[in-house]
Amino acid sequence: MHDTLNRFLFDNTNVRGRHVDLGATWKAALENTDYPAPVRDVLGELMAASVLLIGTLKFRGTLKVEARGDGPLSLVVVQASSERTVRGLARWHGPVPADGDLQERMGENGYLVLTLEPADEGQMYQGIVGLEGGSVAAALEEYFRRSEQLPTRIWLAADGSHAGGLLLQRMPDQEDQDPDAWDRTVHLASTLTSRELLGLPANDLLYRLFHEEEVRVFDPEYVNFRCGCSREKVAGMLRGLGQQEVQETLDQEGEVRVSCDFCGKAYVFDAVDAEQLFARMSPADGSDTTH
Repeated sequence: MHDTLNRFLFDNTNVRGRHVDLGATWKAALENTDYPAPVRDVLGELMAASVLLIGTLKFRGTLKVEARGDGPLSLVVVQASSERTVRGLARWHGPVPADGDLQERMGENGYLVLTLEPADEGQMYQGIVGLEGGSVAAALEEYFRRSEQLPTRIWLAADGSHAGGLLLQRMPDQEDQDPDAWDRTVHLASTLTSRELLGLPANDLLYRLFHEEEVRVFDPEYVNFRCGCSREKVAGMLRGLGQQEVQETLDQEGEVRVSCDFCGKAYVFDAVDAEQLFARMSPADGSDTTH
């Protein structure tokens, strides 16, 4: 069963885990952009990782994970919400190495930014870590080591039809009834292949890895692709650009066309639409008013 986030724990230990399998969600993210395979795979891994991470947090809001660098792959951004929705995009220029690691694709000065934005008026949190270790998983593990001081291991994979991930964490506040559990479960999980991660349903995969352990699997949570773009938001952006710039585009193109970077949906504004946009603006402050 695809597009699920599965929580599990090992009874009588302080080890917990998450597994994510993205099928239709991942295909929706790829639908409107022809990503080269090296770019696509990094985006898929980061998307799976973001769903894993949001699944470990007890808060309402959004997690944004950005990988930035000065290499041929310059930007990968994923947003995941506590409602189990996710979207993402990537930017690149020129050929991206197919056999290179993450640093070769994004440059030696690349870094990862994680931003938590609560749905209420709570304080935003941001953490930054270098793209160390040569992979998305290694960079995120380093982030947990430095920022959260929480032992965490992550396995990720992506191809043209699926993106998936597995996460294990050792919880510090629970009684350690089985001191060898962490090393043992990590060792077992390290036998996981990308083919298994992308091809096996959660229950089959967990049984293959941990059939000698007492694993408790909870009901799956469903994950969907969802983009927050709307005509109203695009209209607000055009108002921010100003009437002169919008009119210049109309004069040159006959219309203003804006496409969403995340989902590819196009919003078209003609001369009548533009007139309505700015007819509702206050000359004093540019805010929306009713005449």
